[in-house]
Amino acid sequence: MMTRNPLLRHGTALVLAGLAGYASAGEVPYPAGYRSWTHVKSMVLEEGHPLYGSFGGIHHLYANDAAMEGYRTGSFPDGAVIVFDLLEAVRADNAITEGARKVLGVMVKDASAYSDTGGWGFEGWAGGDPDKAVVGPAAAEACFSCHQSVEDKGFVFSTWRD
Repeated sequence: MMTRNPLLRHGTALVLAGLAGYASAGEVPYPAGYRSWTHVKSMVLEEGHPLYGSFGGIHHLYANDAAMEGYRTGSFPDGAVIVFDLLEAVRADNAITEGARKVLGVMVKDASAYSDTGGWGFEGWAGGDPDKAVVGPAAAEACFSCHQSVEDKGFVFSTWRD
């Protein structure tokens, strides 16, 4: 089943909340169901990393089918969605395990809706709560200002490892 909304390219079973007004308002919807997408990578940012203060913890990245096309080809098409799931890193008994969710961040590729930020829309939700968006109109300063450093990679920091 084809749909005009690029966020639904992952499949017909995926349901995303908040899609009404997505293209016209430029708002990035909460990506319900993202954990069934492709898991791209995990990593831990520890104390001493330059981004630890804002992004320290366990990172899991997920990508829908369009974003996976971008990882494979190096060119992210409209409809690509990348989710950044950040959790506290809890150290105990010589192990690092997941603690509470700190933030759920999302990048949505739509060149016409987000032309001021490299074609990407950005949003984050405190604690992963769909009612607690924290980026909103500050996306250019809060997110894109860092992503500009990887313009040659489509504004995406992560890579797909075979």
